[in-house]
Amino acid sequence: QAIVWDEYLTGPFGLIAQYSLLKEHEVEKMFTLKPGRLPPADVKNIIFFVRPKLELMDIITDNVLREDRGRSPQRDFHILFVPRRSLLCEQWLKEQGVLGSFIHREQYSLDLIPFDGDLLSMESESAFKECYLESDQTSLYHAAKGLMTLQALYGTIPQIFGKGDCARHVANMMIRMKREFPGSQNSIFPVFDTLLLLDRNVDLLTPLATQLTYEGLIDEIYGIQNTYVKLPPEKFAPKKQGEGGKDLPTEPKKLQLNSAEELYAEIRDKNFNAVGSVLSKKAKIISAAFEERHHAKTVGEIKQFVSQLPHMQAARSSLANHTSIAELIKDITTSEDFFDNLTVEQEFMSGIDTDKVNNYIEDCIAQKHPLIKILRLVCLQSVCNSGLKQKVLDHYKREILQTYGYEHILTLNNLEKAGLLKPQTSGRNNYPTIRKTLRLWMDDVNEQNPNDISYVYSGYAPLSVRLAQLLARPGWRSIEEVLKMLPGPHFEERQQLPTGLQKKRQQGENRVTLVFFLGGVTYAEIAALRFLSQMEDGGTEYVIATTKLLNGTTWIKSLMEKLEPAPF
Repeated sequence: QAIVWDEYLTGPFGLIAQYSLLKEHEVEKMFTLKPGRLPPADVKNIIFFVRPKLELMDIITDNVLREDRGRSPQRDFHILFVPRRSLLCEQWLKEQGVLGSFIHREQYSLDLIPFDGDLLSMESESAFKECYLESDQTSLYHAAKGLMTLQALYGTIPQIFGKGDCARHVANMMIRMKREFPGSQNSIFPVFDTLLLLDRNVDLLTPLATQLTYEGLIDEIYGIQNTYVKLPPEKFAPKKQGEGGKDLPTEPKKLQLNSAEELYAEIRDKNFNAVGSVLSKKAKIISAAFEERHHAKTVGEIKQFVSQLPHMQAARSSLANHTSIAELIKDITTSEDFFDNLTVEQEFMSGIDTDKVNNYIEDCIAQKHPLIKILRLVCLQSVCNSGLKQKVLDHYKREILQTYGYEHILTLNNLEKAGLLKPQTSGRNNYPTIRKTLRLWMDDVNEQNPNDISYVYSGYAPLSVRLAQLLARPGWRSIEEVLKMLPGPHFEERQQLPTGLQKKRQQGENRVTLVFFLGGVTYAEIAALRFLSQMEDGGTEYVIATTKLLNGTTWIKSLMEKLEPAPF
């Protein structure tokens, strides 16, 4: 059999089934879905793995119609929708006259994909846009389904807390699914004590700011896709003496980043300014370990050294890779532009001059810096001021449209609808109250040995994570007033556990909380939650789930309208 992949699915599927595994199950060939004839392959079955999107149905129709019916043996077609079958798509295929060509029409419910030991993602890139701009709640249904599957495997979660409209929706769907399938009540001892559902629009600020953790910066600068990053190859070329670098590699260097790599697990969540010292310490340890070989005298000592060799070599190459990545990032973080941009972000977040037109932003527009950078800054200013005065907002809009083109008017409209770039309606700015009550800005931040989550943005504590932290202790009752200022309802639900499954907590045993971000989460927020998990007196361990891993750039990009200028 051959598989034809919707390109977007290859990354997530790569995390659960490597090509070698598929080969064992008689998959001979794999193709990417594209218009035209399917490539020749000596197979009987062709299976399409696709998301239920109409534009993909057109390509499949084209593939099927161009199939050579005269050939023998004839090839059979099958289609698998991920994560759900769609009546609309099947109707469309029927109208095109190709639905009958598919022997099997099934769905493969891929909801939550494991990215790391404590991280699950649905990788649904349009979830935020669908929920907040198009009022399409399909992704919320998938989130609820994913959570039901999780409970079937790891026991019913006794307490559900949530904040935001989408969170309320997901909780309602879970309660309803449980009611509709009474058999879903299982007798598994619960792993999770609490589920916290958080809407992305409760905290629009965090993704807009530049992440300052090691992993966050890799994502901001190079983009991490399904745990892989592609880097410029010149830093990774093996250095040979006397060749003067004449044949440098041209293919980008592709590396997988996850906690399975010891060194990465140690530095991924540190503030970038604390990474250098760790790398140099490691370098000393490794070179000392390699020096040991000169002291190995007896056969036993030599044998022991040789047995450690593979681990030491892996550690050495891991260190070389991360030293190269850190150099690449340092070139950017030490640039003047990075510093100026960060300074403006931090002024906004600490409440300085958020209500007037910012000179730096004006200069950037005049110099035609990338549009997404401008949009991130303007949205950040708007969020930190609970909306901009109409005069300031109109000025920015005019400048942006005149410089970058009027086709972006729809993008600005989307940002307004999502609450990212909007006029100040209530006439007062709630952000300072929220900032002070939740201690979102910390002046004396310790980047090397942090004592608070604000280290992930060098001063700003992610609002979403602060809510999770305060929920664990002292509880949300202490911040009722601020919760009312943030969008959407906050609520608490309890799920009855069968007798005998209630947890009796042992002395010193941690609570486990699953935090589900509806609409996406950044690596800096994940780092902050991991920091809370590791705190000595924290008492809570966090597992993170989300609809999508994102950063400010990919997030704004998902809200932009692609308008093609007219051809004349």
